[in-house]
Order: sequence, then C-alpha cells, then structure tokens
Amino acid sequence: MSDSFISQLPAELNVLTDPASLVRYSSDASGLRAGAPLLVARPATVEQVAALVALCARHNRKITIAGGGSGLAGGAAPDDGDVVISLELLNRIEDIDEAGGTALVQAGVVLETLCAAVEEKGWYFPLDLGARGSCQIGGNVATNAGGNRVLRYGTTRQLVLGLEVVLPDGTIMTVLDRTLKNNTGLDLKQLFIGTEGTLGIITRVVVRLFPRPQTRRSALVGLASFAQLAPLLKAARSALPELSSFEVMWADYVAQAAGVTGRAIPFDGQWPLTVLLETEGADTPMFHAGFDAFLESMLENDAVQDAIVPQNLEHAADLWAIRDGIGELFTSLRPFVAFDIGIPLKDMGAFIEQAMAEISRRWPQASNLLFGHLGDGNLHLTTGHLQADDIVPVEEAVYALTCRFNGSISAEHGIGRLKKPFLHYSRDNTQQQVMRRIRDALNPQGVLNAARILD
Repeated sequence: MSDSFISQLPAELNVLTDPASLVRYSSDASGLRAGAPLLVARPATVEQVAALVALCARHNRKITIAGGGSGLAGGAAPDDGDVVISLELLNRIEDIDEAGGTALVQAGVVLETLCAAVEEKGWYFPLDLGARGSCQIGGNVATNAGGNRVLRYGTTRQLVLGLEVVLPDGTIMTVLDRTLKNNTGLDLKQLFIGTEGTLGIITRVVVRLFPRPQTRRSALVGLASFAQLAPLLKAARSALPELSSFEVMWADYVAQAAGVTGRAIPFDGQWPLTVLLETEGADTPMFHAGFDAFLESMLENDAVQDAIVPQNLEHAADLWAIRDGIGELFTSLRPFVAFDIGIPLKDMGAFIEQAMAEISRRWPQASNLLFGHLGDGNLHLTTGHLQADDIVPVEEAVYALTCRFNGSISAEHGIGRLKKPFLHYSRDNTQQQVMRRIRDALNPQGVLNAARILD
C-alpha cells in the first residue's frame, strides 16, 4: 500500500524518503518523537498542497503538518506512517500594501523575514517571540502565538485579517480579506486560528501592519518582592500608554540565561525579580522625557529598587538576549517540562508559591526556572532535571493547581500531543464535545493532525 501511494506522488512535491530527512521531520522543539513518517513532501504551491491532501484523504493516509519546528507541545511529531507536509517552500511575501498597511504572505515565511521586509517599507509587524528566526507564519497562526508584545498588540488572532486554507478533503478555501471590517456572516478564519492544523492547512495569510515605531525605550528594573509587581504594571500602563512589553524574570532564570548567552548577570543577581519593560513611540523630547520621568518616579518612591537603562541598541539587545535565553537552556535541563500557564495576575503570587512548594516537596532534585509575559498573565515555568517517570506526575500536579486557580494549561504554545491528556483541566466536557463536533464536521476522517488537542 505504501509503494502504491508513493508511486502516485508527482515529482514537484519535492518528496524526501531518506532516513536522515525522516528523522529531521519527526519532532519539534519539544523533543517528542511519536513515530516515523512514511515520507516528507515539500509542496511549493497551494494547488500542490491541495492535490496531496486530496490524495491522502482517498487513501486514508494521515497527515502531519510541519512548520519551523519551534513548537513545544509536540504538535509536529508524526505517527508511524504519516505523510509529513512541510510548508517551508511556501515562503514568499506576495504583497505589502503600503497604503492599507497589510501584507499577504505564504505560510512558510519565517517571522523574522516578514518583520524585516515590512520594516523596509516603513511598517511594523509586532509579533515577536524567541523563535523569531525559525518559526513560520503558518505555525504562528495555527497556534495563535503570543510572545513579547501581546500587552499592546494582542495575540496573533488580533493580527490576522484573512486566510487561505486547504481543507481535509483537499478543497481550497480563500478568505483573504484585507479590511478591518467585514460582517458578512461567519468569520470563518477564526476556525483555523489556534486550532493547530486539526481543521485545515493554512497556506496564505493576510496580516495587519502598524506604522513602524520611530524609537524604543527599555529598562530592566529590580524588584525586592513579588508584591511590587502588580503596582509597577499598573503604574507603567498609566504613565506609558505605548507600553509594549512587560517581561518578568526570576533570579535563577536570569543567572542561568545570562551564563548560557555569555552576558553579565544584571544587578549582580541582587534582586529576586527583574522586569524588562519596553515602550515604543515617536522620537520626540516628550516621549523620552515621559519615560525618564516614569523611571525616576518609580525609583524615588521605592516602587523598584534599581534600574538599568540601555544607552544604545546593542545594550538593549543584550538584555533581550537574557530574556530569550530559555531555548539554549533546554538541553541542560532534560528531562524537563516547559509549562505555559495563564493565571490571573491577582492570583499569580499564590499560584507560584503553592506550585514551588509542591514541586520541592515531591521532587526535591528538580530545578525550576520562572519567567513570563506577566503583563498578560502568562507564566513560563520550566521544571527540569527530572526522572523520565516524573514527567507526568509533575504535569498532573501543576495542571491540577492551575485548574484550582481558574487558569489555562496553555496560554500561547498550544495543546498539541503533550498537553492533550490534561485538556480537562481547562476545558470541561461540554466544551470538549463542541470542539469535537466542529473538528468532526470539517475533518471527519481525522486525516489532518490526528491525535492533537482531542482524541
């Protein structure tokens, strides 16, 4: 059956079947390996994607969709015999509308490439995350990626105006709207944002652009306790209306991330928490004076203990490198669990205290690194140096606690395979039944990204 199926594949699909390629496309950044794919196809047009999906549907051959491989939920890990469809050759920026502030891009465009291209035209695409150099727009949309600037611009969902999607039977659905307002019936694109390829394969995206900021100001501030965090955020949002980032890092994370990235430890590690905040705006004396006055006020009133203010782009990049250093730490932490939790900020301190106490009591050998986009209630807890048998019990403990705080087990990474067993901690039976009905209506054979999100 496999030979018969492979023989029907057209040459233009750029099919790979060699063992090295199959291994390369068998996992993502989570490290999960669920099986060995039959082949990897790399279509270069939406028509090729559609023809391949239709062929797979006729043969009841399961498909795994591959993007940039930066996912942390095991969503890109195929089962044995899957056909992997990589979108890496769908990598053209087709159009940048300089009048309307939109861009039409193919799903395989790397985020960093898109950001650079629109900035050359005087525009700005604000989605930003640590994997910016490898993640692809299609994957960002499929997982509704968050990142460092959700506080001001929202998640990927708020940045998408239109989509082109290949449905599980091979039908191409085009909803490439380029306007902010469109109330003509169901907003169909929303079905495919954040549903992780279980309803269709995203092939093209219309994204919303913003005027490129003339300048940015950032500062790293030290806090003596978690209690200072919420008042600081409130003050920053009030005094800095263009606040775009509010990234919180605990001392252990800062020390290890600074070490692995070759940067000096800020404040010599004196403060238990540091906050990297950033604001964007016009390069005017008023903008700079407002930022400086805010920091001076925070220091004078002991709202923060100390501050580092970068004097140039290189220094600012060094601070952001520490914030983005988690990816380089993963190898040294294996086996680990990378939690991506949403908790209301008012409950965050109690949640962290209880989670750390539970982990320390039951797994004293574990290392815990904490950081997050706390401006939008998103905490990243990485618990490492575990035994393989500890992984599921640690997940159960943390997700059960998350449920008790009415939080989310996935704020931005998605459910994928790894969090599927724990979905009930965030979605009750009724919600899961509705989700399953929608999936089964569009993907009745389970051809696309089976075993993700729901059984």
